[in-house]
Amino acid sequence: MGTAAMVLVSGFADRRRNRRRNLDDAGFMPWPLIQILALLATVILLALAAKGF
Repeated sequence: MGTAAMVLVSGFADRRRNRRRNLDDAGFMPWPLIQILALLATVILLALAAKGF
């Protein structure tokens, strides 16, 4: 559940970063990388949970 929430949060943050008004104010968080890693963790955890049934 936490990793799925992180996918949503990082997607929202990446969208905000791409739509910013001041192009020099980019920030330092690698949101696409965080989103991909959280999505991978979500898929792995769902697969492990499904294997248990």
